[in-house]
Amino acid sequence: MTSASNRKIRIGVQLQPQHAEYKAIRRAASEAEDLGVDIVFNWDHFYPLYGEPEGLHYECWTMLGAWAESTSRVEIGALVTCNSYRNPELLADMARTVDHISDGRLILGIGSGWFEKDYDEYGYEFGTAGGRLDDLAEALPRIESRFGKLNPAPTRKIPVLIGGGGEKKTLRLVAKHADIWHGFGDPEVVERKVKILDQHCADVGRDPKEIERSVAVDGEPEELGPKLLDLGVSLFTVATGGPDYNLDKLRSWIEWRDKQQS
Repeated sequence: MTSASNRKIRIGVQLQPQHAEYKAIRRAASEAEDLGVDIVFNWDHFYPLYGEPEGLHYECWTMLGAWAESTSRVEIGALVTCNSYRNPELLADMARTVDHISDGRLILGIGSGWFEKDYDEYGYEFGTAGGRLDDLAEALPRIESRFGKLNPAPTRKIPVLIGGGGEKKTLRLVAKHADIWHGFGDPEVVERKVKILDQHCADVGRDPKEIERSVAVDGEPEELGPKLLDLGVSLFTVATGGPDYNLDKLRSWIEWRDKQQS
């Protein structure tokens, strides 16, 4: 069975790189791959978002480079990269490099940024939400342009995932630039967002079916999955944090995916 968009159902896991030693994170990535997950994500922060605010934490993109070597089948990426932390041309080069290390398994997840502590502690200007979205709008064409100049070129058209639900700016950027949209919320919220995204696609002359719809899920797959499938969602991502990385919820979503596609 496929979703309403006729895309194959995929399951992702976000291994939040907080409150754990790296060995535990690496083991969790390998276990998730063995379970049959389609994508393993981390996130791009410098401090934990939950629990002890000064707890153990690791940087995003150096970790993705390591995952490119320690995994062999799954796609990998950040959910999501903060646009503010790296020059767009540098980010494109980093993504191209991890793309090659992984033999073409990188997804470039990106968003405008929101966690003020990261900015303050690492010396970035926080500014305003609107300003950060404007910066993202400027960065995306620069990233695309740099991909075309790199030698060697990326192994494939690196899929761009844009995370966020802002209805005026973020979803318009998704319509213009993204291969995957990642959102949050219950089916009622997702329904509203995808209708707005479809309208933005119409406005910019884009077929909305070109954009894979991804949602963070925490509920039971038998109840939540069909509702989201009806909205065209085909990528379902479960999050888990350290120190133990409980993958029970991930197992249930993988089992559900396999039942739909059997």
